[in-house]
Amino acid sequence: MRAQGLRPVHGVERARGGAVVTPVNSPSSAPESADSAGTVATSDSAGTAAGAGTSGVTWGELVTAALLGSERRTPPGGSPSALLDAAAVETVRHRAGLLPATAGPRPDPAPEDPRPAPPAAASRRLTLLLADRPGGPGAGGGRRGTAPDLAELLPQWLAAANEHGYRAPEAQLPALLDAARARSDLRAGALEFAGPRAMWLARLNPEWKFALRHRTPPHGRPRQRQATPPAAAPAGQQEPGTSDTEGPGDTESPSDTEGLGDTEELGGEVRRLWDEGLFAERVALLASVRRRDPAAGLALLAGTWTSERAEDRLMFLDSLRESLGDGDEEFLEQALSDRSRTVRATAAELLGSLPRSAFAARMAARARAYVAPDPLSTSPRISVEAPHECDAAMQRDGVVPKPPPGRGERAWWLGQLVEAAPLSVWPGQFGGRGPREIVALPVADEWQRDLHAAWCRATVRQRDVEWSRALIGPPTDPPEEGAGDAARLLGVLPGPERSEWAARFIEAHGLSDAFRLLGMCAVPWGEPLGRAVVDALEIARDAGSYPWSFSGVLGLAERCLPPTDAGRLEPLAAVPDEPEGGSPGAGAYWAEAFQRLVATLRLRGAMLAELRGEHDEFGEGSEE
Repeated sequence: MRAQGLRPVHGVERARGGAVVTPVNSPSSAPESADSAGTVATSDSAGTAAGAGTSGVTWGELVTAALLGSERRTPPGGSPSALLDAAAVETVRHRAGLLPATAGPRPDPAPEDPRPAPPAAASRRLTLLLADRPGGPGAGGGRRGTAPDLAELLPQWLAAANEHGYRAPEAQLPALLDAARARSDLRAGALEFAGPRAMWLARLNPEWKFALRHRTPPHGRPRQRQATPPAAAPAGQQEPGTSDTEGPGDTESPSDTEGLGDTEELGGEVRRLWDEGLFAERVALLASVRRRDPAAGLALLAGTWTSERAEDRLMFLDSLRESLGDGDEEFLEQALSDRSRTVRATAAELLGSLPRSAFAARMAARARAYVAPDPLSTSPRISVEAPHECDAAMQRDGVVPKPPPGRGERAWWLGQLVEAAPLSVWPGQFGGRGPREIVALPVADEWQRDLHAAWCRATVRQRDVEWSRALIGPPTDPPEEGAGDAARLLGVLPGPERSEWAARFIEAHGLSDAFRLLGMCAVPWGEPLGRAVVDALEIARDAGSYPWSFSGVLGLAERCLPPTDAGRLEPLAAVPDEPEGGSPGAGAYWAEAFQRLVATLRLRGAMLAELRGEHDEFGEGSEE
């Protein structure tokens, strides 16, 4: 297998930062060369015997003249063509006289991937999708028209291929790695599909080094199909917090630690890899050991904790989330006194996920002291007395003393305390009331928005379904401004309940606030949600607005509506009559948007049929 990306390049290039790069096979890069008489001369002296008309001109002078241009300096030989002729002669002369070098060691063969390749039709489809990726040879700008956006369909193709347990065809591995490098939203699916041979290739090309620090599941068996939320970010947009910049130690691939055997006593291979491995290998090893034996993984980390760098401690601590349990409490309590502020904050967040921990008890006691039933009210009401200072004990438990701009100190401290307190503390604090009854209680002195927002954050952190239902409220009610993030609360609810809630919300309020809610719903959308979205789009069209006001929802519909809905949407693809007072030409734009939606659904249907190895039931029109 050839590693694409390591091709020799001839001539002179300018690097991204503006520095001049002379390739390794240019005359100035070789320490020695043999002249026609068989003697050995340095590259500089060899350059003085260039072609006719430029005798005595070195390679460096040719490069300088080429970079400056003939308008700023007369090139050797008097013209640009003479300069190029001289450079060509000198390059050929150098290659002809280059001394042979000692061959380097051959790379190990690429590992085998036992998974089956996708059907031929599906492989051809992948080639088209990769060619149309942003920045790729098929990418183009301007108006989209009615053609499907192939780049937005690539993540779905990869997810479906991984569900079938396919491996990537070898010839498409370089293009897959290039696509994953350009789009962080593709990386998990692309690298899982590419398999161990992509890791082999990534070691040979620095541009693919990002793959070496990405952990993928074991290969060789199909994954269980499950509905997942769609990626709402447009193609090519980096996810927050991701970068192609390499971190310290990110130079090698995490080994497949699934095959290390029993880790109860931390065998020699595990200990050797932990003590000697690179950072990415150690992160993968810790995650693997924790999945098998959480206590053994914690012991592995605790043994070297004090000697780790702060940024490494943060990554190791974050990897404890997957198998977090009460046995981790003592270690996390010690991490609350870490030298790094980010490590302390992460330790506090993890402790807040352990409802039986001493940390949770401390936060519960503080929250009860500041939020309680109002003793002066004749009817049930919540009284809030926010803290007047952020003492040392609060700061050790992760409370940040300085508020962001625009927030008062007391409200900032109160929000952090309530967010970190277990939600189970509140029914006992308010006379055995449940979450719905507690949320319905009035709050004194205009503290309701701050208190409810903190409860919303606690609900998302603790994944409490009952509190989510109480705080998000009925979908027909208008959203409570500033009280919390409805989309994140929706993400706590079970999948079918999310879709039903979002459908009813759209029926009541339209699409203006629905984009992030739709991004939390499982794909493909169920019939009630899909119908609600299409009906709302049709209402917006009939009102005379332009479709680009709803471009985000239209993009989600292309990726999330069931492909079987294509026939039902056909009538909407016709150009409607212009409504009185509507925007000029809006009907034609809407027809174009619906035509693109129908074409995309048909193409998605064809993609899935090809991956199943079935005949394309959508006809010739599915090929784009």
